[in-house]
Amino acid sequence: MATPPPPQQGAGPHAHPYPQQSAGRHTGPYPQQGTGPQAGPYAPYAGPPLPAHAPQAPFTSYAPVTPEQGAYGCRLCGALPVADTTVHGHQGMVVLMRFLSRKGPFCRDCGLAVLRDMTARTLWQGWWGPLSLFVTPVTLLTNLGPWSRLRRLGPPVGGAVPALDPGRPLWRRPAALAVLVPLLAVTLAVPVLILVAVLGGGDPSRLSVGQCVRNAGDWSEQDLRVTGCGSVSAEYEVTGLLGTPGATCAPGEYIGDPKYSEDGWTAACLRALR
Repeated sequence: MATPPPPQQGAGPHAHPYPQQSAGRHTGPYPQQGTGPQAGPYAPYAGPPLPAHAPQAPFTSYAPVTPEQGAYGCRLCGALPVADTTVHGHQGMVVLMRFLSRKGPFCRDCGLAVLRDMTARTLWQGWWGPLSLFVTPVTLLTNLGPWSRLRRLGPPVGGAVPALDPGRPLWRRPAALAVLVPLLAVTLAVPVLILVAVLGGGDPSRLSVGQCVRNAGDWSEQDLRVTGCGSVSAEYEVTGLLGTPGATCAPGEYIGDPKYSEDGWTAACLRALR
């Protein structure tokens, strides 16, 4: 009787249909690929070398921002460095007035553009009112601080849009030259008042005996002006003062207003010259 073949390893209900591999050698029906140190189910890539990724340039920040320059970019263009400051302006409107301001932060160019524009407008719009005559100089002095801080900044860098053009200096702008108008008016005021007084015939507020006057108003609202007695404009001569009790003017004479006397209480007697 024939002898049966020896049983396979792992015989039983879960016996594998293929023979087991021995150490260092494949004994199955399919040869194993990639034997060696990189042995595995797939062969290594043997094509041309893959392109290496270009190294990214290191991040370079904008100009350093100091605490004085604020934590954000210019509010008008987004550039750095900046100064967190406020520019002021003023507009007088005879009875009313308006206070103007523009808050930063600003870069150098945008800040100077805003400051020069608001200062030029203040120089010709800020004087037209009684109180504005005092407010305008204070406003102009207040802008010296922002001007100094903006001048110390470097050129704007990294803005989202181009910075504003600062434009011409103030002394080269026609609007800023309007400041000469109030200065010229104050300078000419005293000579003009003196000239008006001389042409008007002198000071009519004090009358003395022997002076000649003319009345530029009516007798209910006297406006007596002292003139020379030989002048054709002379109308009345001061003949006396009612400074003593019981004193009276001669018949037909006129009585001058006491406001023209030395003490403000004594009336004068006026005789018509024609």
